[in-house]
Amino acid sequence: MINTLYLPELREMLLEHRAAELAEFCIAVHAGVTADFMEGLEPSEVWQVLKHAEPTRRCEIFRFLDPETQNSILKDEDRTEIAELIDTMVPDDRVDMLAELDEDVTNEILALVSQEERRNILRLREYPEDTAGSVMTTDVAKLDEALTVSEALTELGRQASELETIYYLYVVDETDHLRGVVSAKQLVKSIVQPNRTLGELMEEDIVKVDALDDQEKVAQIVAKYDLLAIPVVNTQNRMLGIITHDDIIDVFIEEATEDVQRIGAVNPLDESYLKTSLLTLSWKRGMWLTILFIAALLTAFALEHYEDWIGKYTWLVMFIPLVISAGGNSGGQSSTLIISSMARGEIVLSDWFKIIKREIAMGLILGSLLGGLGYVAGYFTAPSPTLALIIPITVLLVIMCGTLAGSMLPLFFRRLGLDPAMMSNSFVAGIVDILGILIYMNVAQIAYGILESSN
Repeated sequence: MINTLYLPELREMLLEHRAAELAEFCIAVHAGVTADFMEGLEPSEVWQVLKHAEPTRRCEIFRFLDPETQNSILKDEDRTEIAELIDTMVPDDRVDMLAELDEDVTNEILALVSQEERRNILRLREYPEDTAGSVMTTDVAKLDEALTVSEALTELGRQASELETIYYLYVVDETDHLRGVVSAKQLVKSIVQPNRTLGELMEEDIVKVDALDDQEKVAQIVAKYDLLAIPVVNTQNRMLGIITHDDIIDVFIEEATEDVQRIGAVNPLDESYLKTSLLTLSWKRGMWLTILFIAALLTAFALEHYEDWIGKYTWLVMFIPLVISAGGNSGGQSSTLIISSMARGEIVLSDWFKIIKREIAMGLILGSLLGGLGYVAGYFTAPSPTLALIIPITVLLVIMCGTLAGSMLPLFFRRLGLDPAMMSNSFVAGIVDILGILIYMNVAQIAYGILESSN
């Protein structure tokens, strides 16, 4: 929401070049609040305000600006000034921001960045998207295992200004191989034993991830062990960096957003909804809609196959929507539960038989409940109470098919190495719709056949 209270005053300060007041504005409150107060200013105006802040503070505020404003500033402002900003940023943030720019703009900025920071940026950009390496920061507290507690505190004080966080201190050997971890709390408590070495103090059973591990897997590990940060190593166990809890939260949000979009039969958007072009949006939505449209056509063809028979017993038509919705909805529920449980690591492929047993039981319970309600409706509509049994029997069978399809298809996708969330609720419903029609018509034919033979 645009803060109209501060905008006129900020613009007035800019026009009158009131540098001291602008500098005070930049440090008065939390960096995120400062960024909120500037919402509504043009990107060029925002940058003019930020130029009155100290480099570190400028970087802190810049992180909280909306992505569109960030991109405009990085793209349009003086390249030397932007290079200084990039130099000050934490490694993972600047890599993400530069990735949003055109390649030629990025190269122009990198040419002005200090050699050490440029190497760091280029190294991080080599990691594939959505891997641990792509979201880690290389600003990490690394201490030699031979250091004493007293020496470690001195070294930590020297490194502190360049570190993003000091939750954990990672103990390495002379070749940067990760040997253990010491929490900041442990180190402070050990001040009374200043000559004790980090090698003696460290915890050697370390929870760590490989740089090429999927970011979703990393997020699950951090959540499982309740960590504030997790070390990232290469295949030789050499320490590369850490992933902090704030980046893990971003990963959870990103992955959850993608899953929700896939479950809703939309290919995940690369940008926000309002920034995605209509052509791109049409393509991402149209692909699944086309598949679902074909599934609906198959349902129509299934109905056409029974056209003459339905024309003879028209009362059955009334319950087609009920049968279809019961199967589709139960399948959608099952797929949502299975996909979310897989995302949280609660179930794995080897649990498939347990899942089948549970879903059969659930299908029987739900099918019996809804089937009973269906019989009441059929009792007042069907030609006879006996024929009304077609409805509950069909509902029971269709719901069981729905729960089984909804639970097994995501597992099948995972077995193929695909994202289970691609098995959208709409797709499950489309499959169960066809099965529902076939089950309904066959149950009805069998029921009428039994009734006619008994007469």
